[in-house]
Amino acid sequence: MTKLNELAPAEGSTKNRMRVGRGPGSGKGKTAGRGVKGQKARSGVALGGFEGGQMPLHMRMPKRGFNNPNAKKLVEVNFWRLEQAIAAGKLDAKKAIDADALVAAGVIRRKLDGVKLLGKGELTSKIEITVYHASATAQAAIEKVGGKLTLTRPAKVEAEAQA
Repeated sequence: MTKLNELAPAEGSTKNRMRVGRGPGSGKGKTAGRGVKGQKARSGVALGGFEGGQMPLHMRMPKRGFNNPNAKKLVEVNFWRLEQAIAAGKLDAKKAIDADALVAAGVIRRKLDGVKLLGKGELTSKIEITVYHASATAQAAIEKVGGKLTLTRPAKVEAEAQA
């Protein structure tokens, strides 16, 4: 059993930080790896955004669109990918399929905010699947083969639209 005073990181896993500007013997003395003179040798350099008082390029370019920070990040899964996993024996079509089962089977890496089912590819297996959202073609294809689809996405409230 290891004692607390004998704990140490694995050999080669840690590295001491480079101390710059500490004399010629250190290998990074005098200019500390910054070259000679000039703006980049000084502290407080802002060469990326400042153009000497001229309007910077990133401010001259037109801005478009809006990035919604509250938007749900969904993982998209197509029928062909499900069929591939079922054929490989990684997914069992007889059992209920949900996001955790898809992660365990390696169909998706992580479930993020939910799974969106898309209708690309051919669905031949009768599956019972629970997802956050499914496209209209995906819903129709599941009903066609006699499967069952459960959506966890909250339904839009019509009363709010009228108020």
